[in-house]
Amino acid sequence: MTTTMKNMKYLSLMMAVFCSLSLGFASCSDDDEDEAGRDMTYPEISSEGIVASPVDCEVYRRGQVIAFNYVFTDNQELGAYNLEIHDNFDHHTDGTSTSDCPKEEEREPVKPWHFIYDGTIPAGQRSYTARVDISIPTDIDTGDYHFMIRLTDRAGWQQLKAMSIKIAE
Repeated sequence: MTTTMKNMKYLSLMMAVFCSLSLGFASCSDDDEDEAGRDMTYPEISSEGIVASPVDCEVYRRGQVIAFNYVFTDNQELGAYNLEIHDNFDHHTDGTSTSDCPKEEEREPVKPWHFIYDGTIPAGQRSYTARVDISIPTDIDTGDYHFMIRLTDRAGWQQLKAMSIKIAE
């Protein structure tokens, strides 16, 4: 066997070994390693240790301020949060609330309030107390509203908390 043939045979053998190892590594699962380091837990919206606001069935008046106050936690890192207030004059259900608040008659809105706020959480936080003063306009429809809290952690997991509130004269 010539030197060139020996080199080609050696090269073929090395390529076969390399391909086998590559396929073996590609087919191996890194699930244990990935799941150990990857955030697989939802963040939490809590009222522990504070006076939470708002809460289910709370009544506010036009012109008042809703002093939003909740604690957000996550096992690894929090991301951001969003607050939304919208009318519930048609009595739809998009809440996570188990409370059965008294409701007004269903009706068509004339000048409903729709509020959206995107909150930031400093990087690296596992716990954050969110406080936002929300001024209620004086010229909106009174009645039933939903207050929604959406909390997202850095990995993208989201938690939702929805409450029924009422805006009065």
